[in-house]
Amino acid sequence: MSRLQKIALGYVVALLGAASLNYIPGLTDEAGLAFGIFALDIYDDSLHVASAIWALVAALWSNRAARIFLILFGAAYLGDGVFGFFTGYGYLDMGIFTNASLGIDMSLPRVFANLPHVFLGGFGLWAVLSDRSNK
Repeated sequence: MSRLQKIALGYVVALLGAASLNYIPGLTDEAGLAFGIFALDIYDDSLHVASAIWALVAALWSNRAARIFLILFGAAYLGDGVFGFFTGYGYLDMGIFTNASLGIDMSLPRVFANLPHVFLGGFGLWAVLSDRSNK
């Protein structure tokens, strides 16, 4: 199994972990905010599970499939996180289409809400760019 395939498997764990946040007692407050910072709904959970399935299939399929996953997923999630900083909502869950922009905000809750997408997306792209297998 190649390095990129192993990284894609790591994404399976991270994405399933994100999808499970609403269902682990004590991780959401009385307002339904995970860690008291952000709300996840059925659309977010579905997106995380679908992305995890995509990552799993790619990781088990081939190095090339893992590379494609990391490029496409990385670009989509990185962009979604950046949009979150500027608008308060992402585009992957259609939030920017259903909510008015909250404007740019670099407060701690906004940073913590968007940093996972920026990190996952950026790391995926970095993994591909730094890969020396060229397959």
